[in-house]
Formats: sequence, C-alpha cells, structure tokens
Amino acid sequence: MADNDMMVPARSLNAENFLPAGLLQSWIRPLLAEFIGPFALTFLGAGSIMMAVTQGFGDGGTLVMVALAHGLAIGLMVAAAGHISGGHYNPAVTIGLWVGGKIGAMKAVGYIAAQLLGAVVAALILKQLFDSSTATLANAIPSVNYGGPHDTDMLIVGRQNALIIEAILTFFLMYVIYGVAVDKRGPSAIAPLAIGLTITMDILMAGPLTGAAMNPSRHFGVALVDGTWKDWWIYWVGPVAGASAAAVVQSYIFMPRDPA
Repeated sequence: MADNDMMVPARSLNAENFLPAGLLQSWIRPLLAEFIGPFALTFLGAGSIMMAVTQGFGDGGTLVMVALAHGLAIGLMVAAAGHISGGHYNPAVTIGLWVGGKIGAMKAVGYIAAQLLGAVVAALILKQLFDSSTATLANAIPSVNYGGPHDTDMLIVGRQNALIIEAILTFFLMYVIYGVAVDKRGPSAIAPLAIGLTITMDILMAGPLTGAAMNPSRHFGVALVDGTWKDWWIYWVGPVAGASAAAVVQSYIFMPRDPA
C-alpha cells in the first residue's frame, strides 16, 4: 500500500507495548478467548431459541436450527481461538482436561471464571434485546422435560434420567475433544468441525429432553440473569461427571504415557 494511505498504526497499538509479555501470553489472551467462546455460545445458542419463540416455531426445523446455532458457535470459536486458549469454552471441559493432567488447577479456575462471566454478559444483552412479551430468557434455560406440569411426571424424562443424559452427552463431547484436539495422533485439522458437530448431534437427540446443555456456563448465564435455578445441579454434576469419565478413558487408557 502507498505510504500516504490512511492506516491504523497497529504496531504502536499492540497490547504487547502496554502489558508484560508473560502476563499477556499466559493469562490475558487465553482468559479473553475463554470469555468470548461462551459469550458466543450463549448469545447465539440461547438467542436462537428466543428467536424461534418469537416466530412461533415448534416443529423439527426449530430443533435443527437450535442445534446448528450451538454447534456452529463452538466450532467456529474453536477455529478462531483454540490455538490461544485451547478452546475449552466449557467448565466441564476445563475440569475434564484438568483430570487428564492437561491444565493446572490455578489456570483451570481462571478459565472457569472467564467462561461463566462470558455467558452472563451474553444473557444480559439478550435480555435487553428481546421484548419480554415475545420471548424471555426463561425460554432459553436448559430444563428437564418432565412430560407434564409436575416434577413427578415422567412420560418423557425425570431428574435421574436427565442427569444420566447430560453425563453421556458430555462424555461424547469430551471424548471427541481429546481425540481430535488433545491427542497428537488425532486429526487436529478437523477439530473445530468435529467438536461443533458433536454438540449438534447431542442437541438433536436430547435437546427436547434436557436442553442438552453439556456445559455449566450455558445454563449458568441465563439462569443467573433470569433468576431461575430449578434443577441447576443437573447441569453441573452431569457434564462434569461425563467429561471426567471421558478424560480418564482418553488420557489414561487410550493415550500412551508421555516419556519421562
């Protein structure tokens, strides 16, 4: 480009000129990436549900739309910044990677805090964007489908089954993450696609049953802003248990031990 073109002085504005390189590399960049990922998941995933409500959708096409919104959000965010933070975007995934010895405890706590904050900020924005007369955050909170107005109604699924479902769904997610993004023998080039499709697959099966959260931050952000905490523990215990089980299988059975 010509010297007289109007250009932003990128070099002088780079964060490295203002912050210690070690702090930037080890904490600020990865934590920001881990904030943006769950923000995108909640804004686009929960937002797609709220949009469906405003349009009066209630058929199979709605489920496909919601599944793709969640899957594409995570897949694309992994592609965009997975090389910066690892692309966890999920407290259960972070805990699973900690169980597998892939992240330290202190950084794991920082990641989880950033993930929860990203989901909360996205939920706050959604609450402002949508008129409560057409759609509310309550519509986008993952919830157990009891099949009736009472918690004891189990025509479809109850708490115990919901917990099992969330654990199995997150097992698949963590299993794939280890296989394509952690294990060096795996096809890392397709990691964003594989991870996004796993989320899409899980929602297509279990979205109508539990919301198919697979991610405590996805439940936490909208639940906190809406003030609705019914069955919240299912969306922590199930995903963390499933992710931890997959981490054990992949990290301690499938993957060879690193040479000492």
